[in-house]
Amino acid sequence: MITLDNSLSISEVKRILFDNEEISISQAALDRVEGSFIFLKEFSANKIIYGINTGFGPMAQYRVSDENLLDLQYNIIRSHSTGTGEPLPKECVKGAMLSRLCAFLQGKSGVHVNAVTLLKEFINRDIIPVVPQHGSVGASGDLVQLAHIALALIGEGDVFYNNHRCKASEALDESGLQPLKMHLREGLAITNGTGVMTGIGLVNVIEARKLLDSTLLCSVMVNEIASSYSDFMAPELNTLKNHYGQSAIAERMAEISASSKRLLSRSEVLYHKHSESTFKHKVQPYYSLRCVPQILGPVLETIDNAEKILIEELNSVDDNPIVDKETQMVYHGGNFHGDYVSFEMDKLKTAVTKMTMLMERQMNYLFHDRINGILPPFLNMGVLGLNYGLQAAQFTATSTTAECQTLSNPMYVHSIPNNNDNQDIVSMGTNSAIIAARVIDNARQVQAIYHISVAQAVDCLNIEGELSDETKKLYHEVRKLVPVITDDKPLYKYINLMRCFGKPQHDGTELK
Repeated sequence: MITLDNSLSISEVKRILFDNEEISISQAALDRVEGSFIFLKEFSANKIIYGINTGFGPMAQYRVSDENLLDLQYNIIRSHSTGTGEPLPKECVKGAMLSRLCAFLQGKSGVHVNAVTLLKEFINRDIIPVVPQHGSVGASGDLVQLAHIALALIGEGDVFYNNHRCKASEALDESGLQPLKMHLREGLAITNGTGVMTGIGLVNVIEARKLLDSTLLCSVMVNEIASSYSDFMAPELNTLKNHYGQSAIAERMAEISASSKRLLSRSEVLYHKHSESTFKHKVQPYYSLRCVPQILGPVLETIDNAEKILIEELNSVDDNPIVDKETQMVYHGGNFHGDYVSFEMDKLKTAVTKMTMLMERQMNYLFHDRINGILPPFLNMGVLGLNYGLQAAQFTATSTTAECQTLSNPMYVHSIPNNNDNQDIVSMGTNSAIIAARVIDNARQVQAIYHISVAQAVDCLNIEGELSDETKKLYHEVRKLVPVITDDKPLYKYINLMRCFGKPQHDGTELK
């Protein structure tokens, strides 16, 4: 059980989203919510406050009569439930609800305590609103997608519950829960803010880190297959570049390879008198093998920074207006604007694409017999010409990598004014997060083929016993799912098995 109070860490987010750990709310947080609601109720009397007694967006210039104030809160939910496209994944919606809940628990939103307790119950009971992917411009937050969450909370939308899609009212009845009632500004508060892009972004960060760990491990394995000289991992070399990511990657690779019998010592092999004029074994391996610390170092730092920004966003107050009991004031501004998340998601997808390109190039090294000089073409362990090994699997990896490259164009700078130009510059943060998620899923598909390839290369050379302890463990995990490929057979089922294997395990060993 995780108790929510002031802030959450990424490890707690993992446990809630992926391990279904239940949450509770501290009494101090409930008191903050209650105090904010009471203050707003008293303060709003005889005052004009956006979204309480005015319309929304450009309609804020129109006052809403007292007898229609509760209808106003329902209307923003119903009118903004206009999303299209496939539903967002469960963990992303759960992350969005968690983000909204964390914002409310800061006690600056003026919502009734019932809003936070119902959000908590939805998370704990795995009641997942059906939220279409498309609809948000990322300011004033994720209005459309959050409206679909709010619609479920008031019992009018659809949800996924007990492994099937049903009406939210049915899930509420079955769970013994009451639909959310409007009090002052619950409709606006739930639909406002960066919750959806933050929820998707948190999932992206978690999954990108797992991809990085696997890519790093396979990069060691590829160097073992190639019998590379080990000095490219030396701290004396890597610390001369003043980037912590490069040093961290090199240190982790050296740690993994410490038990390997495949890597060569430059001092032992080359640093003595030689008579030959041509060296059969490459004095320096290709960049995709030798420059792993320099390539994955920036990826690590990008993931770290994205995690920092996303956790800050999760633990922020991101709606409008802000209800501040301490200063006895209601502030109007733009905390719903998603530029922080949008920019990080663009950077993250670019980093993941570069990581995918590295995987694809390392696979090309393994497949290309005239480059590696030690392996059969396409790791073909059958009859050359009759059988084709992993030749066609490379097509898939190359094609998917190319799509990642195209998707890496930024959303952050693609603002389009809308909403009668009230929203004249927007973040497109949710689009950025969704596209980043697509890139990460693509990377997982490429990595599935990558895992199969390194295992096949090990078998081609019969070097399993010479691998390091950690790369040998990976080899055996692959072989539990995928046999040695000798005769031609459809590989798509094995690729899909490895794609699922590549999903986050969240065992706490990720590189940071």
